[in-house]
Amino acid sequence: MLEVRDLSKSFKHHQAVKNLSFDIEEGTCVALIGPNGAGKTTTLKMLAGLLTPTSGTIQFPGEQKKDYRYLIGFLPQHPAFFSWMTAKEFLLLAGKLSQMPKSKLTSKISETLEFVGLLDVKNKRIGGFSGGMKQRLGLAQALLHEPELLILDEPVSALDPNGRRDVLQLLLRLKDHMTILFSTHVLHDAEQVCDSVMMLKEGIIKWNGSLLSLKENHTSPAIRIKTAQRIEHCFNDIPGLEHIEYEDAKTAVLYFINRSVNTDLLLKVILEKNLTLLNFEQLQDSLEDAYMKVMNQ
Repeated sequence: MLEVRDLSKSFKHHQAVKNLSFDIEEGTCVALIGPNGAGKTTTLKMLAGLLTPTSGTIQFPGEQKKDYRYLIGFLPQHPAFFSWMTAKEFLLLAGKLSQMPKSKLTSKISETLEFVGLLDVKNKRIGGFSGGMKQRLGLAQALLHEPELLILDEPVSALDPNGRRDVLQLLLRLKDHMTILFSTHVLHDAEQVCDSVMMLKEGIIKWNGSLLSLKENHTSPAIRIKTAQRIEHCFNDIPGLEHIEYEDAKTAVLYFINRSVNTDLLLKVILEKNLTLLNFEQLQDSLEDAYMKVMNQ
């Protein structure tokens, strides 16, 4: 759906985004992950047509028009509203700015407000909305003109747990209808919703791929062994061992270089050294562990 090549953005003496190249496939949900200052918001604003790149190209293959913004729905991190407007009035304005036909706009406003759970308060002034309600209204604005690509900048960062859950559930429902790109610094949100992740650090892509491949490539298998006796130095000669962490004198976590671990060899060592085995547990790094490994490369 989207092809980005050598995308860069500089502000005076600071280069916020550095030669990004990536594709977004139609029908996927992609999370843009990175710490504050990584260049996530700058990247999304360039994709949405709100910032002009310093260099590089953004293309929707097959689209002839230079202005592709009609294909995009965008929700900024801090959406702004006219507090004196009602939800219906705000979407009416948004629809007119999107050049939606009047014959379609009224029914589409009701349909969209119902989808985001705000139909019952369509005539209520936005100034009385909670933070979660405002975020859902911002999402409604981004969806109103039925975009092909939905871009969301930190859509749940400012919400309480209930609001966070509501917006993430809406994104799960939207996945079947459009392509989604959203930024976040919370890995758990990405894991719940997205198919793949792009990790940014200091304006550079550090990883671009599926969550499954991220875990396969950047997590280390480990075995926790607990015995009734002291086990320091008992496993130092095991082939493929990366390092050992001792939780106490009788408990060790063995980390291996390769994903395949010879558990039979470990059990053989335990028998040969006459150790009484109390616990033998295979562990797996979390997504957070994989993220830290990528970012620290």
